[in-house]
Parts: sequence; structure tokens; C-alpha cells
Amino acid sequence: MNEDDLQIITTDWASSQPVLSSIRFKVFVEEQKVPKEMEIDDEDTHAWHFLVVNNNNHQPVATGRLLENGHIGRMAVFKEYRNRKVGSQLLSAIIDKARKQNIDEIFLNAQLNAVGFYKKNGFTTYGEEFMDAGIPHIKMTLTP
Repeated sequence: MNEDDLQIITTDWASSQPVLSSIRFKVFVEEQKVPKEMEIDDEDTHAWHFLVVNNNNHQPVATGRLLENGHIGRMAVFKEYRNRKVGSQLLSAIIDKARKQNIDEIFLNAQLNAVGFYKKNGFTTYGEEFMDAGIPHIKMTLTP
């Protein structure tokens, strides 16, 4: 997919909760078997949320969020859109927002199977592996 095929919208939880949570539930709860009670948290209400929409069919395909402390999370891309640069474009939009907010350090907890993706986008690992929702993760950081 090229950039013209996608629109990335910055939004908030109050405006976009139904579509954001539907993407996250499909990817995390249904596909990855994360317990649904772990998927939504108090951070959603004050995070910047990002929604990727396919311009060709106007369907939502991905989401992610950024917290004021620089924590990127809840990156979810529908399976049929993975390995098509959707995640990289989404991540780039989130990093741009962090820079505009003068956030000094961006960090995330990457699932181990996504470490290569984040490394290609400039992140580095630190710390020890840990389990979250039954999935192995590692902390990663980027200085914008």
C-alpha cells in the first residue's frame, strides 16, 4: 500500500471509542487471546489515539495510541494489512506527534515477534524480557 491509499487520523477516545476498540478487540482479544478485561484501561481516556483508514474502501485497518509520558501502545493492524507498510506509516505518525509535543523519549513494550519491526523503525531494546497478557515482551525506546 502506498501513502495515498491510507488516511491517518489523530483522535480521542470519546470521539472514536467504538472503532478503536473494535480494531483492538479483533487483533488482541480474538487473534492473540488477550483477556478482554486487560484490553481497555484508564489510559485510553487521556491518550492521543490514531486511526488508519483505507481510502479505497473507507474501512478502518489499524490503530495505536500515545500517552503524554511518551508511551506508545495498543498498536494493532488487521492481519490482511500487515507487511504492507501500514504499521510503519502509523508508527511514523505517532512519532511525529510525540516530537510536536516535545516528548524527550518514546518507549513501548514490544511483543517479541514485533521487535524486528520496531528496530527497523529506529527503536532499541533494553531490559529483560517479561510476560504481559501471556505474551513475551521487551521494552524498547527511541529518542525522537
